[in-house]
This record gives sequence, structure tokens and C-alpha cells, in this order.
Amino acid sequence: MKVKKIAIFGATGRTGLTTLAQAVEAGYEVTVLVGEASRLPPEGPQPAHVVACTSGGWWDHRDGAEGWGGRYWTAPTVCTNLAVNKVVACTSGGWWDHRDGPLTGAYSVTLDGRGPSRVISKHDLGHFMLSCLTTDKYDGHSTYPSHQYD
Repeated sequence: MKVKKIAIFGATGRTGLTTLAQAVEAGYEVTVLVGEASRLPPEGPQPAHVVACTSGGWWDHRDGAEGWGGRYWTAPTVCTNLAVNKVVACTSGGWWDHRDGPLTGAYSVTLDGRGPSRVISKHDLGHFMLSCLTTDKYDGHSTYPSHQYD
């Protein structure tokens, strides 16, 4: 796989930590932007770069996001300035982690509507977000991944 550079915001959260691990294991060069670098566990896969954003906002940290341009940036301008090819965002759609369920890769994905279940493990959610980087299948859609765990 050609090494790709990705940034993960919120990499110390439940989904962020597993997404970080999966991304590093898949060969991505990962930069994490975190509130507190000390919250990254010392064991397990490590990011290539850590940007701690402890004061102000993440947009003020040029070392992690050169060209963001301060508090009044707009996403298209930022993406153009940074040559960003794709943005994958996880916003809560009423998901909840199912007992920290396993990585199955067997989830279903509903486009532009609510899925059959409100359940997705953090591992499957991280897997889905990374899979979005290598396909245009979900571009421009609201996605709702879910799975029925036993």
C-alpha cells in the first residue's frame, strides 16, 4: 500500500484510540491532534506525529495544521491549502458502543437514512471510517454503519 498521511482529531477517545491503532497497523502515517498528549497510551501502535492542542483551538497549531488560517477558516479553503483529498468525519447518529464489541468488518451501511440498528462497536466504526479513505462509494452521503452483535 502506498503510504498515506492522515490526521485523526480526538485520537484519545474511545473510537479515536482504536482508529489510531488500526490506521498505524494498516500502514498509514498518522498525525494525531489531541487535547492532552499524556492521554495517549504508551503501549500499542503509536502515531508518527502528535500535536497537543492544550490552549486555544486546534486551528491555532501551525505545526499540525499549517495553513488553517485562524478562527475564521472555511473548510474548502483549508482543504485546498493543505492539499487534502478527503475528509471523513464521525458525528453521533445515536450510536452507542456495544460492550466494546469486536472488530467484525461485517457491518451494514445505510446511506442517507437511519440504519436497521443503533449499534456499532468502536472497532467496527474505526474500520468503517478508514475504509472510507479508499473508496468514493460514500462520498457526499450521510452514512449509518451498524451491526447485530451476539
